[in-house]
Amino acid sequence: MYQINDFIIYGTHGVCRITDIGTISMSMADKNRQYYTLVPYYQKEAVIYAPVDNNKTVMRPVITKEEAKRLIEDIPNIETVWIGNERERENQYKTAIRTCECRELIKIIKTLYERKQLRLQDGKKPTVVDERYFHMAENQLYGELSFALDIEREKMAAYIADHMTDHMAEKVD
Repeated sequence: MYQINDFIIYGTHGVCRITDIGTISMSMADKNRQYYTLVPYYQKEAVIYAPVDNNKTVMRPVITKEEAKRLIEDIPNIETVWIGNERERENQYKTAIRTCECRELIKIIKTLYERKQLRLQDGKKPTVVDERYFHMAENQLYGELSFALDIEREKMAAYIADHMTDHMAEKVD
């Protein structure tokens, strides 16, 4: 069980701080059930009540600074997912988003980036579905990484690019 002031990942809401644990007095809530009161880190005006015994929505600790650094170093080694069928591909994206796992989000981001580049080379625009899932995955990933590394979310893409470039240069030397 998590404690008050712990930071966790709560589904697609991303990083949240636990501000309270206990029963809640809302008409729809089970009066005998314990709930976490969560405040999303990037939406401080929002409040989420999540059952302590929740088993539907991913709830896990935020990755550590060291884990975040290792993950960024490993991005070049994370494979893409290539599925030809549009419906299957979208299902794969949805599944990856729901897992809230950084490696799965990176797979989706890399896949969609490559797909976008290929479409642009063919004179086509990226699809709306691809763009939507790309931004969802990027938002989730950057939110957790920026929290773990204590870097502004808006600077995460540049930070990752710089560190991947540095890491790739070290491998060449």
